[in-house]
Amino acid sequence: MIKLETIPYIQYEKEVPQTGEHILAQQSENTIIVYQAFNPKIANYALEHQKFGGEHYRYSRMSWIKPNFLWMMYRCGWASKPNQKRVLAIEIKKSNFDKILAEATYSSFSAKHYKDHTAWRTALDQTEVRLQWDPDHHPDGSKLNRRAIQLGMKGKILEQFGQEWIISIQDVTAFAVAQQPFIHPTTAALEVMKETIYLPNL
Repeated sequence: MIKLETIPYIQYEKEVPQTGEHILAQQSENTIIVYQAFNPKIANYALEHQKFGGEHYRYSRMSWIKPNFLWMMYRCGWASKPNQKRVLAIEIKKSNFDKILAEATYSSFSAKHYKDHTAWRTALDQTEVRLQWDPDHHPDGSKLNRRAIQLGMKGKILEQFGQEWIISIQDVTAFAVAQQPFIHPTTAALEVMKETIYLPNL
């Protein structure tokens, strides 16, 4: 299990790109961390069993993962939003993260990646992974020029992720809640997860 590393936010912003599309993630030589936020019932099962399942988890739904901690904090309101009050750091092999990326179709049409809307729609209908590049966010919630990735999974690949590919699941809720007082205004005391650019092997 990877030991999660945190750094001051001020240092974090000095070390990461300020513009462009980048997969920022905490990583080891062979593994990468992604984040999800759930209600306590789903989170408790996942932590106890180190996989996703139980009567409250639905594999019939699309489930989104985010390697960027601050994007997860924006989405879950620093563990304050309903049904997102438990934040989990999920460790998987880089090779499996790359499999998810390789299956991904953009959630909206991009002329850069598809010759026309028909080709994009066909790809969207045939794949089980959705990819979005969204604005990354400052700890206070304001948008940044940098883009962060999130990946939505359904079907067989979601089952593989949730049942077979997880190396470890750690609860980072307490850390998120402890940092929340330092975001308005952002102070030197604010800590975030250390992240570096991830370069997929595709």
